Amino acid sequence: MTDDWLLRAEAICLACGGHCCNDAHPPISAHGYERLLSEGVAPEIFETAGYRRLRTRPDGTCICQVGGKCTIHAVKPETCRAGPFTFDVKGDTIEIFLKFESICPVVRLLKEVPAAYDQQYSLAKKSITHLVAHLTDDELAAICSIDEPETGKVAEIPRIRLAGS
Repeated sequence: MTDDWLLRAEAICLACGGHCCNDAHPPISAHGYERLLSEGVAPEIFETAGYRRLRTRPDGTCICQVGGKCTIHAVKPETCRAGPFTFDVKGDTIEIFLKFESICPVVRLLKEVPAAYDQQYSLAKKSITHLVAHLTDDELAAICSIDEPETGKVAEIPRIRLAGS
């Protein structure tokens, strides 16, 4: 991937101001929670409502967003790293979806630059597979009950289950 793609994507994200973070409640696995705590993220930014997730402010913005920028960008959760891809789980299959450009303007760039799409999809697949493997079935059910209508399915991949899950 070229620095040009990364610079263009960063400029698009900064201009957007974190629209994808509004009313988002990215799931945090127990593994992800421990990783974030070890990186200095305060435990007060998390809440549990069917699954562990990042809190939002009363206006719906992510607690980690300040001035349209993510304050934990370098260590952000799996689903944030996967963006603008998201997921649903059906039995032993993970369905991967791409958000519409109305949610994430970086989607246009991904569609214009196939190598960028491939790189981000690969990162998303890895991040989502890891997250799903580290969540309980009850947490996944709560997460997958959230409607995300402004997406289109782009792939199906096998779900990997950890021993004992």
